[in-house]
Amino acid sequence: MIQTTGPTYARGMTDTNALDPEDRKIVTLARSARARNGVPEGAAVRDETGRTYVAGTVDLDSLKLSALRTAVAMAVASGAKSLEAAAVVTEAEEASAEDRAAVRDLGGPRTPVLVAGPDGVVRLTVSAG
Repeated sequence: MIQTTGPTYARGMTDTNALDPEDRKIVTLARSARARNGVPEGAAVRDETGRTYVAGTVDLDSLKLSALRTAVAMAVASGAKSLEAAAVVTEAEEASAEDRAAVRDLGGPRTPVLVAGPDGVVRLTVSAG
């Protein structure tokens, strides 16, 4: 079930400038990872200390991970205890259930997941829940 997380995180938000500066930063980092690596998705997550982890889609013969799951794995591998927010830049309309579950596992059900298009405009913000 997709849920919005409150007035700051509204479904269909199109004004990226209305985002909190830290949320805008992870959207920008996710967009940069997608463009730099030429992958279908870019993602970034912010942990409880404010550190960010950035990743692109992993598509190897033996390993396939979405950008968001890769970013969560990088945070865990680096010792993050929780997440404050996550962002994914994708052509998909929403974050997959598997991606939201990975964010929820580390950040909890209320962690916001910002979904932006390739242009960096946030189309949707949902809770990981």
